[in-house]
Amino acid sequence: MRFREDSTGDRARAREAVAAWREQHPDGTAEEMLAAIGGQFHPDYGPVLRACLFRQQLRDPQAAAGIPVIAGDEDR
Repeated sequence: MRFREDSTGDRARAREAVAAWREQHPDGTAEEMLAAIGGQFHPDYGPVLRACLFRQQLRDPQAAAGIPVIAGDEDR
């Protein structure tokens, strides 16, 4: 999948799907996440879904610690 074929809507849908999966499976691995929701996206979208999962995992500890997150939240 080429970047130009990707849209902000696709990325938003991926973030939502990953966040919902993470809520249901707080100890799940990236491989389990890809197996569960990967079929909803383009076959080459695995790296994007992994990135969404990584970003989701960063957000929670920072918020819990009271650390303000300002970089990269413009599109969220």
